[in-house]
Amino acid sequence: MSLVDQIVKPEFLTALFAAISAAAIVFTFGAHMAERFERNDRMKRVATEREQMRAKEMARLRNQEAAKGQGGRNIRGAESKSYMKDVVERFSLQKAFMDENTTDRLAQAGLRGQAALTRFLFLRFVSPIALFIVAAFYLIVVMPGDRPPFLNVVYALGVGLVGAYLPVLLLKNRIDKRQASIRKAWSDALDLMLLCVEAGMSIEHAIKRVAKEIGLQSAELAEEMTLTTAELSFLEDRTRAFENLGRRTGLDGVRSVMTALIQADRYGTSVGQALRVMAEEGRDQRMMEAEKKAAALPPKMTVPLIIFFLPVLFIVIMAPAIITATSL
Repeated sequence: MSLVDQIVKPEFLTALFAAISAAAIVFTFGAHMAERFERNDRMKRVATEREQMRAKEMARLRNQEAAKGQGGRNIRGAESKSYMKDVVERFSLQKAFMDENTTDRLAQAGLRGQAALTRFLFLRFVSPIALFIVAAFYLIVVMPGDRPPFLNVVYALGVGLVGAYLPVLLLKNRIDKRQASIRKAWSDALDLMLLCVEAGMSIEHAIKRVAKEIGLQSAELAEEMTLTTAELSFLEDRTRAFENLGRRTGLDGVRSVMTALIQADRYGTSVGQALRVMAEEGRDQRMMEAEKKAAALPPKMTVPLIIFFLPVLFIVIMAPAIITATSL
């Protein structure tokens, strides 16, 4: 029996489809469980951040600067590796790689604390050196070819220069993914906040309630709103909590809503009215983005149609005529 006959047998096809179905079921449940584990891990990190904030504020209110410094070292210092910290301090990497936006960009990627900053600076310093060594070993020892040695070194230097920007690109990719998740769920979060405020809840309880409900749609937004709830509870100035949320997300829509809440809190205007206006603007903005994507669809479809559709159409139209002409 040939291979084709074996493949087309009903028993083989039944077993193949059963295996594919079983694999799809396992993958579906595995992805769901992985998402649950990731969400639980995010909530645990938020709880840890809240406890750190509470300890810091209590130490400040009790005017115990020594205890505050000791607590900060116990909380933050255990998270970062000692050798990374030594390298960063020895080579003064903060002066070389850090600017005024580095901390904000790390926060926008969900990386908070001194440990995340130390790891980022360490990777920016180590990645070009490591990639240069690996590329040089591969080009000179493993695959030398007929190239001169200095040309292999030049190629390795090029790979090292690419590695210098690799941590920045990875950070930007993580920021984009996180902002896309927050942007997708922000309009629904505004609607839920408006419902909670109009039902009589305060803005703190409304944000806390929305953070619980929006977690299934965007764990990132739930994490940020939970931190905002903690800051509203512990910080003396409420405006700092709203400003921190806009800074951590880096989205203009979130910043505009936070500005409206700050103005409502400062001047005593209606929070519900401010949220209603911002929710309507958010819905209009989402509709405009959908219309923009729909308007950009025809130009994007032009090239695939020309490449894939027109050749097939020409073959279908001209093939019978060619067959008829060759048979005469």
